[in-house]
Amino acid sequence: MQADAKSPAAPAGAATESAPAPDAVTTVAQAQASSRSRRRAFLRGAAAASSAAVAAPAIAQSGPAVRWRLQSSFPKSLDTLFGAAQMFCERIDRLTGGRFQIRPVAAGEIVGGLQVLDAVQNGTVEVGHTASYYYIGRNRTLAFDTAVPFGLNARQHNAWMYYGGGLQLMREVMREFNIINFPAGNTGTQMGGWFRREIRSVKDMEGLRFRIPGLAGEMLSRIGVLPQTIAPADIYPSLERGTIDATEFVGPYDDEKLGLAKVTKFYYYPGFWEGGAGLSIYVGLKEWEKLPREFQQAIDVASAEINLNMLAEYDAKNPAALARIARTGVQVRAFPVDVMQAAQKAAFQIFDEEAAKNPSFAKVYANWRAFRDAQHAWHRTADLTFDNFVMNNAAPGKR
Repeated sequence: MQADAKSPAAPAGAATESAPAPDAVTTVAQAQASSRSRRRAFLRGAAAASSAAVAAPAIAQSGPAVRWRLQSSFPKSLDTLFGAAQMFCERIDRLTGGRFQIRPVAAGEIVGGLQVLDAVQNGTVEVGHTASYYYIGRNRTLAFDTAVPFGLNARQHNAWMYYGGGLQLMREVMREFNIINFPAGNTGTQMGGWFRREIRSVKDMEGLRFRIPGLAGEMLSRIGVLPQTIAPADIYPSLERGTIDATEFVGPYDDEKLGLAKVTKFYYYPGFWEGGAGLSIYVGLKEWEKLPREFQQAIDVASAEINLNMLAEYDAKNPAALARIARTGVQVRAFPVDVMQAAQKAAFQIFDEEAAKNPSFAKVYANWRAFRDAQHAWHRTADLTFDNFVMNNAAPGKR
């Protein structure tokens, strides 16, 4: 939005061109000439003011034309995830009147989906859209930027990032990679995944070949799971051939696109390792520092917009997708409580062990855990009580 500008004053000489006020001997012709002179002076002043008013925005809008590329971690087929990158670039273009243009590219077009951090860090691309927990091999603290097992839901994650010190802490970590990061999307709580066999208790997890990477994979390995790392494109054939027994991905809308209902019978929830998976925009610090402040503000605004939009889009699209999946005959089941209890114990053992040897992890973890505890006290009081009632009690006259 442009702020209202005060109209510039008329040229200094405009007033001197008005004829003297007529006296008693002034003729009608002289009065008319005086009036014409005043009108000419007014019109010249108005024209000058109008010219200045038009010129001001033109000057304000002049500036360097910047052309960047954005590497996404996601393929174009995942229209909600890759679509967020497209929306970000379109918004930047509009906010800057076309002077700052960013071209989004899908995973694999420049680098692979799991190489975005490296590509931004070394300047291969100027900006990326990704999930930081893909890079915990570089520093496990990065997981907090996306999600850790039994962590925050989407609302709580945003609250921590924007008002709980989370963004400042994560930017300290990202600075080690010469990157500045911005919250830029959230999937909400994810599903637990697709299983070829029923899970009745924690014993059924033993020996399960489960496609699940990162800290979540390590957590489940401690309760007997055999975690596997497999690219999304290979999930369907791996399940179909029986190379793996189970896989997690995102949620109904994205999972449906993989066609997993054709080769599995059970769809479990919740994805307790991703209560609200946050995505991020990465910008190389050197490129960031070159930008005019107006362009920096555009990145901040566009990131916040896709952060809000992605969660809303998933919340709108997941219900219909889940209903379609259920109609295929897949059984939608909750994880047994003992599975979640065993996994939670393992998760916090991992956090404590990592904090003991990784100072940056310890610093973020202490802040995050205190914020998490406070959020639980509040959400139990309001949201949980409200949600439990309205979702388990039909409104009068409605069935």
